Amino acid sequence: MADTLVKPAPVKKASAGKAWTRKRGPVTYLIRLVVVTYLFFLVAWPVYLVGQNTFKKGFDDLRAILTDPDIVHALHLSVEIAIISVIINTVFGVTISILLVRYRFPGKRFLNALLDVPLSVSPVVVGLSLVLVYGGRNGWFGPTLESWGLQIIFAEAGMVMATVFVALPLVIREVVPVLEEVGEEQEQAARSLGANAWQTFRRITLPSIKWGIIYGVVLSLARSLGEFGAVKIVSGNVLGLTRTAPLVVEEKYLNFDKGGAYATAFLLALVAVASIIVVSVLRPKEDR
Repeated sequence: MADTLVKPAPVKKASAGKAWTRKRGPVTYLIRLVVVTYLFFLVAWPVYLVGQNTFKKGFDDLRAILTDPDIVHALHLSVEIAIISVIINTVFGVTISILLVRYRFPGKRFLNALLDVPLSVSPVVVGLSLVLVYGGRNGWFGPTLESWGLQIIFAEAGMVMATVFVALPLVIREVVPVLEEVGEEQEQAARSLGANAWQTFRRITLPSIKWGIIYGVVLSLARSLGEFGAVKIVSGNVLGLTRTAPLVVEEKYLNFDKGGAYATAFLLALVAVASIIVVSVLRPKEDR
């Protein structure tokens, strides 16, 4: 007796445009209310108060700091250090991300854990460590570097190193999940068709991780602009030379010039918030 072949019933596929969502109830709205309230009092309200106090006297406080050459120098120095740090962290962040996701090697877990050290160590400790390593007379490499005419501590180089350290994981932690999500099938296909490593990265990998890189750059920029503890230790806080904008905020506040402190803090917050908003608006809807 011949075996009877039974055709399996067709499986209904879910619509691609409809995602499964949990039914909304009172608990959902309660949780949403708690989260929004928490973020309002922790983030939105303090930032609003900074802006309110900045314009308490109209534009007088902003005009005062923007016409002070020392403060203008501090703002320029903060932007310069932030841009250099972001470039360094982006290049090495993408490289390390590809290394962690696409390759297997001894010590991979240790390296992955080591990348979280900047997030767990106080920036003041970072600054002190840099002084101990690159300081002038008592540092490990300080005397040698100074004999070569290179000054790290109390100079812009040390400030860049401190800023790079504290913002190091931000690009990596944005790019690694994206690399894991997209997989490596397209990269393997490109290599099988004769593409070299650079062509594969430029045409396949980079387009697929570009928004992860952009978000990492924005977070790194905001973190670099606002860095205080580590930079204060390694900079020496010299007026007109190594004083950055966050150090100006402290100096103004301690000297009871609250208007100048609020105005400087407002400019720093404005750049960071504006960067995040612009990226969120410009990102294509299908990539969100």
